[in-house]
Amino acid sequence: MNVRLRPLAAADCDAVRDWRNRPHVAAMMYTDHEISAGEHATWFAAALIDQTKRYYIVETLEDGGWTGAGLAGFTHIEEQSASWAFYLADAETRGRGLGAQTEFLMLGKAFDELGLHRLRCEVLAINARVVALHESFGFRRIALLAGRVVKNGAPHDVVALEMKREDWAFARGMAEHRLNGRAEHAAKSA
Repeated sequence: MNVRLRPLAAADCDAVRDWRNRPHVAAMMYTDHEISAGEHATWFAAALIDQTKRYYIVETLEDGGWTGAGLAGFTHIEEQSASWAFYLADAETRGRGLGAQTEFLMLGKAFDELGLHRLRCEVLAINARVVALHESFGFRRIALLAGRVVKNGAPHDVVALEMKREDWAFARGMAEHRLNGRAEHAAKSA
């Protein structure tokens, strides 16, 4: 695996704001206005101390060193459940398996480290690729939230998904096999 997660640290503040303001990231978020330095500083300070949240920097192995590539996090951690989301900073990373590796690592953290029984996420319906990624890991659609988000004056539907601990116990082996197969294919192609 050429992805790892490390806890968010104070030194990550500027990079995270830069990533979040990139057009391809903002396009898939509930809000797409440019995040100001003040707005980000308020969010970031809370993100570092709020016990109902856990954020991680997604790092990739590039040229022998680890480089920040995105953000993943859990929110609303309570009563053995949470919500989660992630984004990758560079559009060029699409199709390299970094999202799948990130999802695998975050699911391990959710169910193994945090001991959650239920994990939820919401994805703009226009982001069919990420909806399909979540479903490939065992998430199930639980609702289509019509017009939940307004972007550029137009309503957008949101797909709500959920995974339970027992779903992950079943899907984990298949996901690991798929990721290992992808890694072997990439190694042979290199």
